[in-house]
Amino acid sequence: MTTRVLIADDQALVRDGFRMILEAEDGFEIVGEAADGLEAVLAARETSPDVILMDVRMPKVDGLQATRKLLERNESGARIVILTTFDLDEYVYEALRAGASGFLLKDTPPEELVEAIRTVAAGDALLSPEVTCRVVAEFARRADGSERPPEVDELTPGDLSLLARVARGRSNAELAEEDEMDVELVDQDVGRILATLRLRDRVHAVVFAHEHGLVGPR
Repeated sequence: MTTRVLIADDQALVRDGFRMILEAEDGFEIVGEAADGLEAVLAARETSPDVILMDVRMPKVDGLQATRKLLERNESGARIVILTTFDLDEYVYEALRAGASGFLLKDTPPEELVEAIRTVAAGDALLSPEVTCRVVAEFARRADGSERPPEVDELTPGDLSLLARVARGRSNAELAEEDEMDVELVDQDVGRILATLRLRDRVHAVVFAHEHGLVGPR
């Protein structure tokens, strides 16, 4: 299966670098490039990529605005990976809240870039445990105590416990080991929880759980 990728960055050298890396690998097709957020939105509509590499700092329309535009009305089925120079960039928090599937530093080694795109294309989220802790702290600081959606009442205590651990950055393999279960069963349980809460992926689960006070103490 070929993964269709759109590269959005205002620096031509960065776009060229990513293109060279991906075209050297099997299973990738670069379907377009964009130099700002508006071009990225238009290109996504025209090319229907599977994954968009989206720089946050671009002229005219930045990557955050473009991400919101593409995801707020489900205009694109693409998964968006935010590109940033700084791992604590203010935009990272807002982009994840807008529905991005994760983020990468621009100096990520080529092999990690390739693996990251494959991970996101497969439907998984791209958020390391270290980054999760930082994002969690930011969500906790900004939490507004908003009312929990009624879908939460459909979850069992076991579901809520599982969601809390997902929100702390546990992988399905780690959850399976902790609970002495087959990882396939954990996959099913996590998928069911995401479907019940109408969440795009694990990153959205992190956002949701912390915004609605579902994590609690370790």
